[in-house]
Amino acid sequence: MLNKLIANTLPYMPKKLIWIFSKRYIAGETIEDGLKACRELNQQGIEVTVDLLGEFISTIEQAEENKNKYIEIIERFTSEGIIGNFSLKPTMFGLLIDTNICFANIEEVIKKAVEKNSFIRIDMEDSQCVDSELDIYRKFQQKYPAHVGLVIQAYLRRTKNDLINLSEIHVNGTPLNFRLCKGIYVEPKHIAFKTYEEVCEHYLDDLNFMLDNHMYIGIATHDKFLVDSALNIIKEKNIDKTKYEFQMLYGVTPELRTSIVKQGYKMRVYVPFGKDWFGYSTRRLKENPKIASHIIKALFFRG
Repeated sequence: MLNKLIANTLPYMPKKLIWIFSKRYIAGETIEDGLKACRELNQQGIEVTVDLLGEFISTIEQAEENKNKYIEIIERFTSEGIIGNFSLKPTMFGLLIDTNICFANIEEVIKKAVEKNSFIRIDMEDSQCVDSELDIYRKFQQKYPAHVGLVIQAYLRRTKNDLINLSEIHVNGTPLNFRLCKGIYVEPKHIAFKTYEEVCEHYLDDLNFMLDNHMYIGIATHDKFLVDSALNIIKEKNIDKTKYEFQMLYGVTPELRTSIVKQGYKMRVYVPFGKDWFGYSTRRLKENPKIASHIIKALFFRG
């Protein structure tokens, strides 16, 4: 309860305080910071997905600016040989302002990724965005099947039905490409499962469905129980290693990440950077209130 109280209070405190927590989970504010973090991960045999921080914008001008930034990022990271791909949030391209403009902005980014033989992951956001983001994915998956993927959130009650509907849109034999995560946004009980046991149960149920329907899966979790369960399912089904990968967030559970890599499994790390780090950081804090105690300790104890 104390950690949760601290976690709910810290977002209203000075940003310098939040940065104590954030710097572990964010590569930095600039493209150069992002490149440095990605090179280091590549040197460890880990691929990346690069994310420019920022979401829920308020003007079309911001959407245009974000589009241009992403095009620059794709140009830089691919030209410098970074092994990985890119993730984006539709709300930073105008999803909640004008869906047509959002679609056009994202398509320009995807076209740059296609030009560079790269890949764009469309992140799933809170429940108000899910229908629109599924629609965006369906349209782009039909046009650029090998270059577009989507995030699926296991804690949403609707997810299994969404997967069943999505399983019908294969194009030219290209497998659908999903990142399966638990889900982080705070949602009411009628929209999302709330208990740890429920979320894990549905995560594994979704994973089984995806594997049985020949989808490519980014198994995105820092939960050792889910990692071990996923490995057991993969072994039982005799799934080839080219059909899935594990994914984690930058700075989170590095020991578990290393153990997965040492076992010979493909790992991809989500590397966020940018000036809009504050919202991302406070969400991480609310997701894992235990981190709050480490922040408080850092204020009083060196190291």
